[in-house]
Amino acid sequence: MKFHSIRSLGAIASLALATIAAADPSYPNRPIRVVMPFAPGGGGDLVIRSLTDKLGQRLGQPVVVDNKPGASGFIGAAIVAKSPADGYTLLMGFDGSLVTATHLIKPQFDPLNDFVAVTKLADAPLVLLAHSSVKENTLAELVTATKNMPGGMAYGSAGRGTTHHLVGELLALKTGVKLTHVAYKGGGQAVADAAAGQVPLLVTVIPTAAAFMKEGRLKPIGITSRERSPTLPEVPTLMEQGVRDFDVMSWYGIFAPAKTPAGIVDRLQKELAAVLADPEVRAVYARAGFQPAGNTPAEFDRQYKADYKRWAQVVKEANIQVD
Repeated sequence: MKFHSIRSLGAIASLALATIAAADPSYPNRPIRVVMPFAPGGGGDLVIRSLTDKLGQRLGQPVVVDNKPGASGFIGAAIVAKSPADGYTLLMGFDGSLVTATHLIKPQFDPLNDFVAVTKLADAPLVLLAHSSVKENTLAELVTATKNMPGGMAYGSAGRGTTHHLVGELLALKTGVKLTHVAYKGGGQAVADAAAGQVPLLVTVIPTAAAFMKEGRLKPIGITSRERSPTLPEVPTLMEQGVRDFDVMSWYGIFAPAKTPAGIVDRLQKELAAVLADPEVRAVYARAGFQPAGNTPAEFDRQYKADYKRWAQVVKEANIQVD
């Protein structure tokens, strides 16, 4: 009887400690680091840096972005996976790294169990672009031009296994267009080389390439989402150009290490949702072509796992080589 009482007291104490951790009123009491697993200049960089000042004001502590590029985003993700679950090290997650690349390259972390979803920050349609020197202006013209081209036409992406990469693989699977993938360490580097004519084609999110499209150095071939982008209303979707069921949107979101207390996760989601509702932030996103989100941890977690399953099937059907 005495043994059971001690065990019960232990359980109550553990529950009490968990409750205190979940609702720690002192959080945060020092700066928060958001690890951005790609080089500066890409779409994700714009998404997170557009809201860190306002988020820091709401939390009462600075929020610092730390770029850790490399290995299709795995280097930065691994840092966060191995960090203390205390809410002070977060991951700027990208679907192209967490739910697609993890099917092609063995990560040094478990994408489904090493993180907890906090909130999705933004959605963004991707766009297939060509350098201005490329003669072809439509998908059909690219399919015809690459038929007898040894190795096909090269296209750049933010990295091997990213959504940008798999859009090209999926497009080749559905249309027969011949493409050769060129992987970069982030969207910023990929778009810079494409704009300079180093690679003829590029798949990226619209904001990353907006300035180069405006200058005429890159021209859009097609949008990857089901509907046209409000940012590029004159550009047809790939579905409009005859590719059945081609609907791909990229997303960016915040993740914390697994076992981060629920109270901290909920606090972060609440403050991030408030910042994403700010008119100034929404205006920045709208100009760039991003659609702000701010959903709950549970909603984001469901999408994350569903997308992970979806891209596993694409990798299998396309017979893409796994490293």
